[in-house]
Amino acid sequence: MTDHENRGYRRLFGDDFSVGLFFPITTADGPIPPLGEQVELARVAEKLGFDALWFRDVPLFWPKFDDAGQVYDPWVFLSHVAANTDDVALATGSIVLPLRHPLHVAKAAASVDRLSDGRLVLGVASGDRPPEFPAFGVDQDDAGELFRESVDVLRTLWREEYPELDSSFGTLDGSLDLLPKPTTETLPLLVTGHAGQSMEWIGEEGDGWVYYQRAVEDVAAQVEEWRETAGEKPYVQVLHVALSEDPAAGPERIHQGYAAGTDWLGDHVRDLREAGVDHVMINVRATDPSRDERAVLEQFADEVLAGL
Repeated sequence: MTDHENRGYRRLFGDDFSVGLFFPITTADGPIPPLGEQVELARVAEKLGFDALWFRDVPLFWPKFDDAGQVYDPWVFLSHVAANTDDVALATGSIVLPLRHPLHVAKAAASVDRLSDGRLVLGVASGDRPPEFPAFGVDQDDAGELFRESVDVLRTLWREEYPELDSSFGTLDGSLDLLPKPTTETLPLLVTGHAGQSMEWIGEEGDGWVYYQRAVEDVAAQVEEWRETAGEKPYVQVLHVALSEDPAAGPERIHQGYAAGTDWLGDHVRDLREAGVDHVMINVRATDPSRDERAVLEQFADEVLAGL
């Protein structure tokens, strides 16, 4: 086991292909989801066999982007869901590092990892909503550099006792330490998109790569390039699904994914596995927004997960 392979990482990237579920878990239309049953639905997803629950970082709602994420602050929500689940991996998709101080990120992430008995996998990104940068006093042109610097600070804080470092975020002179430390020497970091970095940097510094929905043949080519760069480090695919109650319904393109029945979706997910994808994170809704979320999750589990 290497220095980042905590319990959550092993759940995602053990010997078998795995599938996770994005919050919010809802069939409702609109950018702001209903909040009431998210924890109960997380328990349902764990029982149905989803390997991970993915939490997003959307600091401020921008109506033009039409997406408020799961609404809750990711650290607060992670802790609450961790206390109400047992074995499922808890993953961020993704913490926007340039908009957060790495001391706060390091402490919050290590705390969730400890409180969940090592289930946290930390997806990180550079941010993609332009109005958020001036709101936090950050120049978007600096996001790539801040991202690299933040990763270096996080690794140092987790690995070293009483570290010394000098960065644009601040200075540590060796008289202060970060507590708690995570359950492993460093938390697993999955880079989302390019984050302003080269693939070589991501392959060297990251513990895996998260990328957006693409055609299967394009995924296979990208995975091959990733393997040439990063060896056997895992590749994660994002997939948005609008699930039809009719298993035989054919596919229609939606943003970052497909509306389809489980016959086609099952084949598609198996094709992604054959293309070399290690984990698929699913944002599953329904073509009929009046359907009950539990019924949608159960249909996906019974007719897609069971066939993998």
